[in-house]
Amino acid sequence: MNERDLNQFLFNQPNRDVVVVQGLGFVGAVMALVVANASHEDYTVIGVDLPTEEGRRKVEALNQGVFPIESADPTVDELHEQALEQGNFLATCDDSAYEVADVVVIDVNLDVQKETTPDRKLEGYDVDLAPFEAACRTIAERCKQNVLMIVETTVPPGTCRDVVKPIFDEAFEKRGLPKDYRLGHSFERVMPGPDYVDSIRNFYRVYSGIDEESADATRDFLKSIIYTDEYPLTRLGSTTASEMTKVLENSYRAMNIAFVQEWTEFAEELGVNLYEVVEAIRKRPTHQNLMLPGLGVGGYCLTKDPLLASWARSKSQEDDSARLLESEQAVQINDRMPEYTYGRIREAFGGEIEGKTVALLGVSYRKDVGDTRYSPVEYLYDLLQDDGATLRLHDPFVEYWEERERNVRQEFEEVITKEVDAVVLSTPHSAYDENEELQRLLHALPSSILVHDAWGVLGDGEIGALQSRHWVQVTGRGDLNESTATSKTMISSFDLSSESSTSA
Repeated sequence: MNERDLNQFLFNQPNRDVVVVQGLGFVGAVMALVVANASHEDYTVIGVDLPTEEGRRKVEALNQGVFPIESADPTVDELHEQALEQGNFLATCDDSAYEVADVVVIDVNLDVQKETTPDRKLEGYDVDLAPFEAACRTIAERCKQNVLMIVETTVPPGTCRDVVKPIFDEAFEKRGLPKDYRLGHSFERVMPGPDYVDSIRNFYRVYSGIDEESADATRDFLKSIIYTDEYPLTRLGSTTASEMTKVLENSYRAMNIAFVQEWTEFAEELGVNLYEVVEAIRKRPTHQNLMLPGLGVGGYCLTKDPLLASWARSKSQEDDSARLLESEQAVQINDRMPEYTYGRIREAFGGEIEGKTVALLGVSYRKDVGDTRYSPVEYLYDLLQDDGATLRLHDPFVEYWEERERNVRQEFEEVITKEVDAVVLSTPHSAYDENEELQRLLHALPSSILVHDAWGVLGDGEIGALQSRHWVQVTGRGDLNESTATSKTMISSFDLSSESSTSA
């Protein structure tokens, strides 16, 4: 897509506001389609990505009607098709798009570089703002006057005020222009899965601006794409406040998960079913968001966002001791959570995993989505593989696991065969819940195996049926150890650690 193609596209557009979405990743790609199909305003929408191999691939796919990101939401394809039929959407790598933009939505990635030990202990981390700054500078050097920039990227608190605004002030001064741009912040709350589109246009939004005019303009744009009658906007007093809101929101959730990990281990030690404990607590309205046990934390946000505020605070005070240590500890606990499941599996095999065949049911990080970014299954996979296990992979939403360069099966019978020694429910997909085919294959195995449910997917009836034949572990279910004639008796009777156990 070259400048001539962009000019031809614009030539055919009626007189309406042009919205440019910078960054066609997980957020930007679907954001562009939502804006192109805005219910309260007609926009011309241009999605811009970097002229890299990956960027050109996404641009080409979008222009050809192929959404470049795996999605379980059929609405994505519907919006994509409508946008192309309407002729008001184009993807490009041409920076000249910023010259015609009335609104620019910034959706570029901002990564945290973690320094960890081989066992995932957090030794240090840093936030490299250079790519984000370069992206903002590209806009500032080419945009027209009175443009509205909305930062959706999750950034450290203070970024719009201390990083973005100075970049635009300097660029406009060099260009001999008055500083009459508008700058707002409204972080995304995009969720993968069947609610991909609704998490943008049917969800609550927080917004702010560097001044009242910017905040008003940001509000008006958001009202044109979001159903604010049902999901009212929340206005905050500064961009720093809204930046903090996103980071605090994700830090709170990350710490909630880390907190429950401690109680998961305690419940198992005491022979308690933590699921029934949590459900009893959730009856109290103030505690309804208490988390349940699981394998670990994944995805692009919770694995890094708690570190952004800690980094910003230490930089602003130039004092390393000013870091938010509880947020850092939560990230470290969550990063290492798969070790616990690994340890339970290893213990069941008497400490010897080498030569065993383990089927992992689920490689994505979240229920009923095909998103494998920073999946906790990665670490469990690595631990088992390093110990000499042969791993089989199943996921109804993933055909190829890019992070581990492995094909993934969609049929149970391809991974659950007589050679398997253990089956681990490593992602809580609905397809694994009360699945008759899965139960049939497990019961048909010629010898006893280990079945480990890392998410509490299995119901009591399923667990009871499986216990008649296999050794069953469920993360957070310490009561199972007591209800099966003691774990030592079960392990001994199934002889999971013996040389006669099946292996590949």
